[in-house]
Amino acid sequence: MAVRTFGGWEQIQSRIFQMTNPTENPSTTRFQEYLRIRSIQPEPDYDGIRHFLFKMAEEIGLESRVLEFVQGKPILILTWTGTQPHLRSIILNSHTDVVPVFEEFWTYPPFSAHKDKDGNIYARGTQDMKSVTIQYLEAVRELKAEGLRLTHWTVEPDEEIGGHTGMEILAEHPEFRALNPGITLDEGLASPSDEFNVFYAEKCVWWITVHCRGDPGHGSRFIENTAASKLNSVINSFLEFREKEKKRLQSNPRLTLGDVTTVNMTKVNGGVSCNVIPTEMSATFDLRIPPTVNLKEFEAQLEGWCRAAGDQVTWEYHQKCMNQRMTTPDNSNPWWKAFSDPCKELGLKLKPEIFPAATDSRYIRTAGFDALGFSPMNNTPILLHDHNEYLNESVFLRGIEIYKRILPSLASVPPLDGEH
Repeated sequence: MAVRTFGGWEQIQSRIFQMTNPTENPSTTRFQEYLRIRSIQPEPDYDGIRHFLFKMAEEIGLESRVLEFVQGKPILILTWTGTQPHLRSIILNSHTDVVPVFEEFWTYPPFSAHKDKDGNIYARGTQDMKSVTIQYLEAVRELKAEGLRLTHWTVEPDEEIGGHTGMEILAEHPEFRALNPGITLDEGLASPSDEFNVFYAEKCVWWITVHCRGDPGHGSRFIENTAASKLNSVINSFLEFREKEKKRLQSNPRLTLGDVTTVNMTKVNGGVSCNVIPTEMSATFDLRIPPTVNLKEFEAQLEGWCRAAGDQVTWEYHQKCMNQRMTTPDNSNPWWKAFSDPCKELGLKLKPEIFPAATDSRYIRTAGFDALGFSPMNNTPILLHDHNEYLNESVFLRGIEIYKRILPSLASVPPLDGEH
C-alpha cells in the first residue's frame, strides 16, 4: 500500500509549566501542558511553543525544522516521511497563537488548564486551536507505535492577527510547494449539535472605511451638506443590507451563516469638539461575503451606496479578498472521499459548510491547493474568543481516535493524475 507524506509546521511560543497527574491520560496531560504556554497576542511565547513541540516531535520520532520569514515569527515544520514520498502530501496545519483574555470574567485562570469534576478543561486555546495540534500529534504518536508510516505536517504563527507573517507568506513560498501538498486539514469550529462541521470554503473578507467630508460650522446652526448627513446615508445603506441578509438567513432553515453576507460597523471616527460640526467623519465596516456571490456586482453595489451619499465621499479597502476557490465536498474529489469514508464508518454525521469567518485555509486555497477545516468537537458550545473557553476531556480524547482513522485513509489515496 502506498502511503503518503504528512507535512506539518507550527510556530509556537510559551512557557511550559510541568504539572503531571499519574492517574490522568498522558494525552490529556500533554494537552494541559501546551495550554499553559502563554502564546497570547500581542506577545506570544513562541520560544516556549517551539521548545514544547520539538520535544514532542523528538519523542514521536518526527523530523523538525524552523522557517522564519519574519524575525521572531517561527514556522515549525514537522515531517513523517511516507513509503512513497513523491506522492502529494497531507498537510496538518494549525496555529499556535491565541487571542487576549479578560481574566476577571473567567471562573478559573485562563492559562491554568484547570479540569473540573465534569472533565471540562478551561483555558484560552482549548477550542481555538491547541486541541487540534495535540490531537494531530497524539494520533501520529499512536499510529507510529503501530508501525504505520505516513508523511508531512505544519503549524504556524500569528493566525489570530491575520496570518500575514505566517501562512500568507508560507503558502506562496517555494518551501511550501516543496512539501508537494495534496490536501491540508486546518481548523474548524465546535458544534453544539451531534453533527461535525466540515468547512470546504471560506467567505471573502472585506474591510472598508468610508470617509465623508462636508461643510463645518457652529453646533447651534442647521448647516447643510455636513459630513454627518453623508455618513448617515452610508451607514443606513450598509445596515439595511445587513438586515435583509439577516432575515434571509432566519427565514430559510437550509441556509447557514456561511451562505449569507454579514455586515458589521466596527469603527466610527470624527469630530473635534462638542460644539463644532466636523469637516470629516468616517465609518469602518467588516463584511464577510460567501464565495457564491458575484464580487464585481457586489463591489459596484457597495460603492454605489457611497456615491449616493453625496460628493466628497471616498472609501478605502484595508482587506479585500477576491479568491473564491472551494474544495469539492463530494466523492468526485478523492481527498473528500478519503476524509469522509472513515468518518461514516465511525458513525459521525458530517455537515459540509462554508466557513463564516476566516482561517489560514484561505491562503492555502488561494495558492491553488485543497483544504478542509475540521475540529472534531461536537456537542460542544462554540466558545472560541469567549470567556471561560473550555473543551471536555472526553471530546478531546475522542478527537484523537477520529484522526487515527482519518489520517491513514488520506495517506492511502491512490496515485492521482500527474503522480507516478
